[in-house]
Amino acid sequence: MGQMRRHGDQGRGPAMTDRHHLLVHGGTFAAVGDRGDISGYRGGSAPDGMFVRDARHLSRWQLTVDGAVPDTLTPVTDGDTAACVLVPRGGRDEPPAYTLFREQAVGDATFVESLRVTSNRPTPTAVRLAVTADADFTDQFELRSDHRTYTKTGAVRSRQVLGHGVEFTYRRGEWRSVTTVTTDPQPDAVEETGTGARRMVWTLDLEPHGTAELILRVIARPHGDKRALRVPRSPAALQRQIRACEDEFMEGVAFPSGRPELAAACARGLADLAALQVPATGPDGEELRVPAAGAPWFLTLLGRDALLTSLFALPYRPRLAAATLPALAATQATGVNADEVTQPGKIVHEVRHGELAHFGQVPYGRYYGSVDATPLFLVLLGAYVEQTGDTALARRLEPHARAAVGWMLDHGGLTSRGYLVYRADRGGLANQNWKDSPGAICSADGTRPHGPVTAAGAQGYAYDALRRTAWLARTVWQDGTYADLLEQGAGDLRDRFQRDFWMPERSFPALALDGRGERVDALASDAGHLLWSGLLDKEYGEQVGRRLLEPDFFSGWGVRTLAAGQPAYHPLSYHRGSVWPHDNALIALGLARYGLHDEARAIAGGLVDAAAATGHRLPEVLAGYDRDSHPEPVPYPHACVRESRSASAPLALLTAVGGV
Repeated sequence: MGQMRRHGDQGRGPAMTDRHHLLVHGGTFAAVGDRGDISGYRGGSAPDGMFVRDARHLSRWQLTVDGAVPDTLTPVTDGDTAACVLVPRGGRDEPPAYTLFREQAVGDATFVESLRVTSNRPTPTAVRLAVTADADFTDQFELRSDHRTYTKTGAVRSRQVLGHGVEFTYRRGEWRSVTTVTTDPQPDAVEETGTGARRMVWTLDLEPHGTAELILRVIARPHGDKRALRVPRSPAALQRQIRACEDEFMEGVAFPSGRPELAAACARGLADLAALQVPATGPDGEELRVPAAGAPWFLTLLGRDALLTSLFALPYRPRLAAATLPALAATQATGVNADEVTQPGKIVHEVRHGELAHFGQVPYGRYYGSVDATPLFLVLLGAYVEQTGDTALARRLEPHARAAVGWMLDHGGLTSRGYLVYRADRGGLANQNWKDSPGAICSADGTRPHGPVTAAGAQGYAYDALRRTAWLARTVWQDGTYADLLEQGAGDLRDRFQRDFWMPERSFPALALDGRGERVDALASDAGHLLWSGLLDKEYGEQVGRRLLEPDFFSGWGVRTLAAGQPAYHPLSYHRGSVWPHDNALIALGLARYGLHDEARAIAGGLVDAAAATGHRLPEVLAGYDRDSHPEPVPYPHACVRESRSASAPLALLTAVGGV
C-alpha cells in the first residue's frame, strides 16, 4: 500500500468536474454526466458509475436515440435527483421531432430512471431508444489515480437476459455480487455489444404530440448483503422518500431566526447528513445507521469523522452519537496486528467492505491508523451522557471505555512517553492525526519531523477524554479510585503540555514534538483544538484565540490550517494553508469556551458566507486565498462534495454563537 493513494496524499478524493454530478443516499452513490450517462471511464479525476459498499455496480449507462447520442438542452444539475432535457441531433432548419425528459435518483442500493419522450410533431412519430448497461464490479481502490493493479485469480463475470431486463453477476471464490436491471415496459430486444455490455432497445410509436415513458430500475446486491430491498416505482417516488428522510432528520431542530444564512446552512447540513447515513452493526449485532465520512471516495465509517460529526450534532441530533458509539465499540481492537496497526482498546480509523479488503489486498477492512479516534470516542461518550442523561449507554460501554483508556496509557504512549504518540506505519498513513497527508506535520520552513510524532491536537483530545471518563467513573460507574487516577493523569498532562509545547518567543504552541522531543514550530490551526478541549490555561488560551484571528491565519472565510507567510504555507495545499470547515467549527467552539465571543462570531460569519456562495453547503475544504483579494471563496480542487464533518459544522457554529 505504500504507493496507494491515501486520505492525505492529494486530498480525500479527486475533484468532481463539471461533467460529473453526484447522487448520494443510504450508502449508495452515483456519479453521472451532464446527460445522465455513465461512461465507465477509468483513471479520471472522479469515480464514474453507481457504487455500493466500495464496488461499482453500474459501470456503463448510456442513452442513444435513433442510434445517436442526443444533444443536451438542459444539463443535469446537482440535487436529490438528476434531471436533464435532451433532443435528437439536428440543425436550425429542422426543429427536434421530440424532446426527452430524463430523471434519475438513487436509494439504498438502488438506482431509478424515468425516460419521458414527448413528440413535437402533429403527425405520428417513431422513436428508437437504447440504453447500454454494464456492471464491472470494480473495487473503488482500483479506480484511484495511483494506477495500481490487483490480481484477481478466478474472477468471472456473467450476464443473463431477463424477461424485463438483464442481470450482471461477478464471482471470485466465495465472493459474489449481482446487479439487476429491470424495465417497464420490457425491452423489445437485448443486444450484445461485443464488450460485455448489453443494449436494451425500445421502439416507441408516439401519437401526434403524444408522450411515452420508460422506467428503468437497478438494484445492487453486494457480497454479504442479505437485505430484501424494494425498488421505488419512479425517481419521483424515490425523491419523496428522500425528502421524508430529510424532513424527519430536521424535525425539532430550532433554527436561529436572527441568522437566516446560518439557519440555511444548518438545514442544508442536516439534509446532507440524512443522505450520508450508512449501515453499521453494534456489539450485540444490532443494526445501526451512522454518518459516513463523505462522498465520493469515503462513503463508509471512519472513526474520527463519525465521532466529530456526532459531537457537532449532539445538541440537536443525539441519536447520531447513540449509533456511532456502539458501532465503534463493535469494531474496537482486541488484539495486535501490525498490518492494520491494531492494538487492544484502539478505536478503528476506517472500515471497508469491498472485494480487495475482503481478500486482504488492501488493509482497510479494518484499519486502525489513527492516534485521535480513541480519545475522541471517550470524549463523545462523556459528552453524550452529559447532554442526554442516558447513563445506560455509559454502563453498556464501560468495558470499551476502560479499554480505550488502557490503550491511551499503554500502546498510545501516555505512560511511557507522557503523550499520545504515533509512528508512520508501513503501507498506511504517514500522519495519524486529523492532518493526515504526508507533509502536514512540519516546521515553519516545511521540514518534516523524524521519528515518532507527538501531535498537539491529540494531546488536547486525550486531556478531555481523561476528564470526561473520570466524570463517568465517578457518577455512573461508581468507581472513585479510577476517577481519581484519571483526573490526576489529566492534570499532569496539562502541566507537561504547557511546559513542552509552548513557544514563548511566539506566544503560541508548537504543532508537534519530533522523535527527540524538539518542537515542530509551524504556526497551525491545531492550536484552536486545544481551546476546544480546554488544555490551555486562561492566559495562554486567550493569546492563542486572538492570534488565530490575525490576517495571516484568518482568510476572511475561516482560519487557515497554516498561517500565511511561513515558507511551508500554500493556499492550495491540503493541510498547509487551506481552510477546513470542521477545523474552524472546533476553533469556534474553543473560542466560545474561553469567552472570546467576538472572535467566534467572526469565524462563524466567514464560514456561513462561504456556504451561502455554494448553495449553503460547506465543502470538505476551501483554498486559503484571502477574501479581500478574492471576493468569492476559491474551491479546493480535490475536495469531497459531500462530507459529514462539514455538513455538521454549521450546527457547531450555532452552538458556539447562538441564534442571535
